[in-house]
Amino acid sequence: MISIDPFQNSERDNYKLLIGSIIPRPIAFVTSQTKDGTINGAPFSYFNIVSSNPPMISLAIQRKNGMPKDTAHNIQERKEFVVHIVDEQNVTKINETAASLPPDESELDVAQLATVDSRMVSVPGIKEAKVRMECVLEQAVALGGNGDTPGVDLIIGKVVQFHFDEEIYFDGKIDPDALRAVSRLAGNNYAKVGEIFEIERPK
Repeated sequence: MISIDPFQNSERDNYKLLIGSIIPRPIAFVTSQTKDGTINGAPFSYFNIVSSNPPMISLAIQRKNGMPKDTAHNIQERKEFVVHIVDEQNVTKINETAASLPPDESELDVAQLATVDSRMVSVPGIKEAKVRMECVLEQAVALGGNGDTPGVDLIIGKVVQFHFDEEIYFDGKIDPDALRAVSRLAGNNYAKVGEIFEIERPK
């Protein structure tokens, strides 16, 4: 067994260890909106469930040179955003949105993603996703970093509306074979769901 002290590592070394170990990671494609109405779209794999009562999700958005990324800035300013699940059909287009663009330029235009109006929030979603969750900001916490400069914005969003493609929704449940979600590994690697097996939980 190899033991490593993270405080003797660089940030980049710790990053490689984390993204290589904590796999597979679900990918959230997040749409947010600037004050002038520009739709920002970006994928994040530091993403998970927080609660089902009420339904809440989390996004950890790493800062760049101590400054919040456009998505984190927009969410904290507008208090609304939409989270989509990345799947085999939309992953190529969504990967294009990871390019660095100015705040007034929309990644959706670059990737040729089509918008769809939301019901409970003003931020639109994208048509190319089988799962869409309209969210309002529950809490934002600046964490980590060095000294007085945080390194990440932890966003907790409350889901106020779910949207599911009819082909994946049955009797209140989601069919993973129909959803065909993809997950993030390390480097440029992604993974499909693969073989599904069942283990009964002890009573």
